[in-house]
Amino acid sequence: MTKVLRSGIEPPKVKLVTEVWGPIKSLMAARRNILEIIPEAATKQPIVSGRTGGVRWHMVMDPKAIGRILNENLDIYPKSDVTKNLLKPAIGDSMFIAEGAHWRWQRRAASPVFTHRNIANLAPIMSAAADTTCARINTADDTVDMYEEMVAATFEVISNVTFSGSGAMGSDAVHNAINRYIDQTARVSLFDILGLPGWIPRPSRIFQPNALKQMKRIANDAIKKRKENGAKPVPDLLDLLLEGEDPETKRKMEMAELRDNLLTFIVAGHETTALTLSWALYLCAFDPEVQEKLRTEARSVLQGRVATADDCAALPYTEQVIKEALRLYPPAAFISRTIQADDMLCGRDIKRKDTVMLPIYALHRHHDLWDRPDQFDPERFADGHKPERYSYLPFGGGPRICIGAQFAMIEAKIILATLIARYGFERIADRDPKPVMVLTLRPEGGVPLKVTRL
Repeated sequence: MTKVLRSGIEPPKVKLVTEVWGPIKSLMAARRNILEIIPEAATKQPIVSGRTGGVRWHMVMDPKAIGRILNENLDIYPKSDVTKNLLKPAIGDSMFIAEGAHWRWQRRAASPVFTHRNIANLAPIMSAAADTTCARINTADDTVDMYEEMVAATFEVISNVTFSGSGAMGSDAVHNAINRYIDQTARVSLFDILGLPGWIPRPSRIFQPNALKQMKRIANDAIKKRKENGAKPVPDLLDLLLEGEDPETKRKMEMAELRDNLLTFIVAGHETTALTLSWALYLCAFDPEVQEKLRTEARSVLQGRVATADDCAALPYTEQVIKEALRLYPPAAFISRTIQADDMLCGRDIKRKDTVMLPIYALHRHHDLWDRPDQFDPERFADGHKPERYSYLPFGGGPRICIGAQFAMIEAKIILATLIARYGFERIADRDPKPVMVLTLRPEGGVPLKVTRL
């Protein structure tokens, strides 16, 4: 049974829709926070359908129907035109965007990059980033924005994992470029709401930001230099991608494909883990009992040292806290698809070109799937408990499940266990973060916490 906090207070959540909205009001809400267009009924019904500006849409929360979308009928549910319009200028036709055969061969070529052995070889970089974060916190004021700290920590990891600390990605330029691109282009356009074709220019997306072009140049230069200089003694992500080939066709990635997939891993592997850790630390500050239980586990295992990959198996409660943070605040909280052929979901006819949405945020708070869904309770995942298939999708599901999920979980456990063993975290009155999604589910206002060295 899920506990109820003595205070009776729930962690911050998005106010969902309780009335019918027109296109203009929907647009205004979507530009502010895309999650605010989700009907509250989506947390209680298997499917919710409607029409906005002539576009038929369906929000699907039924796990069996979601399995049909993400697995059984995957090829008729490609990523939506909106998603492609937002991301293609940044990451091209990479694994995240590609469909069908073009996606399959890239996935096959990149899969060996994320084997347990390769992740273990790269894990010391995660431990080093955790140690560096502690050094920064030790010299900081009592109040620390832990979102900024986690962004710095995970960018250090992905930069060094990708380029072996060569300095090619060592500045703030790349992170700033990513942020500027998202801020300039990732807001939903009225054209998107009205379902106008993707070839019609969206005003905010006509010009590619200079920072993004610079980021692509940096990645291109790094690839060229690595080809000239050869692999590192311990292969990093770039080496592994350069070596990777489709085992069926023996095809290897060309320059643009290497660059776009590298940028995909940098964006996806950097911010999503930072968000997971930020929300986990906030939730630990929100519930001191959970924080103390987590600290007891971490201190017992670590004995004053930095966590390593070898410690992860001995940190089950740490994993529970991370999984619960991912349930309440999934980084990819809203997924959309444009169906390519008629289908049926939850007994309802779905027509070709309808927009099918998977509001992961609502799925993770659905009353038929979770007991007291808005409560923070890591015990949901105790003793290896696994939720119903396709009811919990922090990394997506089906064949397109996030290729770096294991990497992200190990990184999150190493950093969270190290921090919680050394510091106490307290909420600051009236400064709780607000969950807002543009491209990922971010804490508006950061995660300012009072940090005490223990």
